[in-house]
Amino acid sequence: MSQPAPSASAPVPDAKHRSVEVPGGRIHLVEQGSGPLVLLVHGFPESWYSWRKQLPALAAAGFHAVAIDVRGYGRSSKPHEVDAYRMLAHVADNVGVVGALGAEMAVVVGHDWGSPIAANSALLRPDIFTAVGLLSVPYAPRGGVRPTDAFARIGGSEEFYVSYFQEPGRAEAEIEPNVRAWLAGFYAGLSADTMPPAGEDPLFFVPEGAKLSDRFVGDTLPSWLTEADLDFYAAEFERTGLTGPLNRYRNVDRDWEDLAVWGGSPITQPSLFIGGDLDPSTTWMADAIKAYPTTLPRLVSSHTLEGCGHWVQQERSDEVNRLLVDWLQSLPAHASS
Repeated sequence: MSQPAPSASAPVPDAKHRSVEVPGGRIHLVEQGSGPLVLLVHGFPESWYSWRKQLPALAAAGFHAVAIDVRGYGRSSKPHEVDAYRMLAHVADNVGVVGALGAEMAVVVGHDWGSPIAANSALLRPDIFTAVGLLSVPYAPRGGVRPTDAFARIGGSEEFYVSYFQEPGRAEAEIEPNVRAWLAGFYAGLSADTMPPAGEDPLFFVPEGAKLSDRFVGDTLPSWLTEADLDFYAAEFERTGLTGPLNRYRNVDRDWEDLAVWGGSPITQPSLFIGGDLDPSTTWMADAIKAYPTTLPRLVSSHTLEGCGHWVQQERSDEVNRLLVDWLQSLPAHASS
């Protein structure tokens, strides 16, 4: 059963907002177009709004484009328990959304944290998710080292940001007093035209006693982000807080345990990868990209966009739209219907 959602303050023309019931609660979604279902899953710290440029492009190409607020975000359910944000719950939400929309199958596309959510949706439910598109964060099968142990070793004398996010309340205390300024700094720090120059202290490592935002650079918004866009994002997080979104990071060890049976497994559906060559995700995980012939044996195409940062579908919306539409239209009929 679905119900209309309150109108958004930054609507996409001709898009429809509604909320659908899933076994884990309620998922707010924004949809446009008709045809084969394409489910769009955002990352941190974002929203359905991160896909505002893709919804009309995919609809115009003959697809039913649906961008969700991931649980913990926007107008979707926000469970209190930390373990309610484990990967299995996000996969179940995606399955529930497909069913609530009256579809049997969907193509799933994710960005940032949405990328592993999309990848695991395809891995765990190949009967429903017939193709998968991954933006910014490459697919890497579950490894043999507990994630928090691996992250603890990355920073050396400094703390890796994922480790910094682990303690409930710690990052919230940094972000929530001035959500808008923090978001602006975080978005700018990973955007090609505003990120710190090469050789400066890395954004994602926190010295002892410092905050993540201590290394944010300047107050210039990236070219893809307007003041109105930032207002929309900030209003969402000022209303909901950051605990739900941060709880995704606090489940990396639970995910590692939950997904043990799938350790090392490839994704065998048709796939697509799009990353930016200035995005730390593509450099940190360069080995994962090199392993695609094994881990994504049905990879249709892989693209690293020159001069692009982390927010690929917002930084380079026209190029990403073209790549997504070309890929979707190349899929076998059974994979996109």
